[in-house]
Amino acid sequence: MAMNSLKDLYLDQLQDIWSANTQSLSVVNELGRAAQDKELSEALIDGGNGIADGIAEIEKLCNDHGIKPNAEHCKGMEGLVKEARAHGLSDEITDPDVRDAAIIPQYQRMVHYALAGYGTLAAFANRLGLDGDAAVLKKCLDQTYDGDRRMTKIAMKGGVNKEAVS
Repeated sequence: MAMNSLKDLYLDQLQDIWSANTQSLSVVNELGRAAQDKELSEALIDGGNGIADGIAEIEKLCNDHGIKPNAEHCKGMEGLVKEARAHGLSDEITDPDVRDAAIIPQYQRMVHYALAGYGTLAAFANRLGLDGDAAVLKKCLDQTYDGDRRMTKIAMKGGVNKEAVS
C-alpha cells in the first residue's frame, strides 16, 4: 500500500498491530503454560485472552475499512517472539523460579510494542476524526496497560523474583 496520507499510514499500522498480536499470542500462551508461579501463569493466561480480544477488535476495524488484517507482517514482533522463546522458554533455564523471573521481561517487551502501536493508532484515529475507531483503540490500549501494570506488580512484590535469587 502506498503511503500518501495519514489514513494510508493508519490502515497500514492497523495491519501491523494485528500481525504483532497474532504472532505474540502463541508465545504468550506458551509462557503461561511454562510459568510455575500460579499468579504469573494466571496473568499470562489473562494476557493471552486480552491479546485475542485485541486481534478480534483490530480485525473488525480492518474489515470496516475494507482491508485485510493479514496483509502486513510485523518484523518487530517477529524478533520479540523469537527472543521470548529463546530467553523465556529456553531449555538452558533449569530452575523453574529463574524461568518465571525470565518470563516477565519477555512478556513486557512484547506488551510495550503493543502499547506503542495502540497509542499511536488511537492518536491517528482521533486526528482522522474516526471516533469509533479511537474508542476501540483506547480500550485496547487501556487493557494492555492494565496487563503491563499487573506484570510489574508480580515482579516488584518479590514472590517470583525472590525465589530466583538463591
